[in-house]
Amino acid sequence: MTAHQLIAMAQDCGFELAGIAAAGPVAESNHYIDWAARGLAGEMRYLIDHRAEMRRDVRSLLPSAKSVLVVGKLYNTAEPYSTAAENADNGWISRYAWSRDYHLTMKERLTVLAQRIDADSPCEYKVCVDTAPLQERALAKHAGIGWLGKNTCLINQQQGSWFFLGEILLSLELESAAMPAPDRCGTCTRCIEACPTDAIVPVNGAGPSHEVDSRRCISYFTIELRGTVPEPMREAMGNHIFGCDICQDVCPWNRKAPVTADPAFTALNVAPSLDQMARMTAQQFRQQYRHTPVERARYRGFLRNVAIAMGNSGHRKFESALQSLAMHEDEVVREHAEWGLTQLS
Repeated sequence: MTAHQLIAMAQDCGFELAGIAAAGPVAESNHYIDWAARGLAGEMRYLIDHRAEMRRDVRSLLPSAKSVLVVGKLYNTAEPYSTAAENADNGWISRYAWSRDYHLTMKERLTVLAQRIDADSPCEYKVCVDTAPLQERALAKHAGIGWLGKNTCLINQQQGSWFFLGEILLSLELESAAMPAPDRCGTCTRCIEACPTDAIVPVNGAGPSHEVDSRRCISYFTIELRGTVPEPMREAMGNHIFGCDICQDVCPWNRKAPVTADPAFTALNVAPSLDQMARMTAQQFRQQYRHTPVERARYRGFLRNVAIAMGNSGHRKFESALQSLAMHEDEVVREHAEWGLTQLS
């Protein structure tokens, strides 16, 4: 099988982007290790423990790997961007979390593709999504399917950045003619200027021009952080209750981004009512968000985020819901509900 045939097979399986990178040490590893060492991963220990070193080389996952097939699956839908949404009665859920958990969908489709490859050219392989300890955006860059923007997202010149990435590590020796895509961010700083918490910061020294300080990122606060959101950051979070898309919403390369026709990514959880979310029981939360990315925030974290969004809304009608949350059994929920009440008063 040639690289061209492999890419065509990936596209035939429904992946809009596909490219091949060589297995081996990833040049961006030194900056990643330095980023983690400086504490910019916050409390995301899975990024800074022994798995940090594993990310240097995909052969730590598959010793026989010689090539990496990197694919991108478009998930953008026709709904407006968060920067165009003005209803403070509703919370905002990141675009990628509007449908079934992409880890499940991507793994299923990558497995089908891997089995087709193996049937054509028997080999050892390993299917990976972003839970695997590898540097998938750097690999995607080396596979030629995009460049890393100042917001650290992979950007494709023709199709933007609304993509899930996936990889298949292969023991096949494949020559890829792809060249890394040129960086076309230029002097644009729209993502940096639009970030409410100033999470996109310049890099001092070797490496990319910019990086994300997770300790200032709305996505980190609403998804990964398990405890108290730093009080100086709460007001800037606006109505975000799970994730944040602002740095992608304002990116010029997403101005004409295509929309997926794949029913697997039909939007279901876009901007739910804050009042309804505040009154959800733990069982209702599990039922509504089971097998979606939102369940990663966990019930306590989700209510914490809702309380912050209510406080930021400016609507006194949320006082009743916040008063109920201020009596919640969980200390973190109570603290943020009390903060929300203070904001409204």
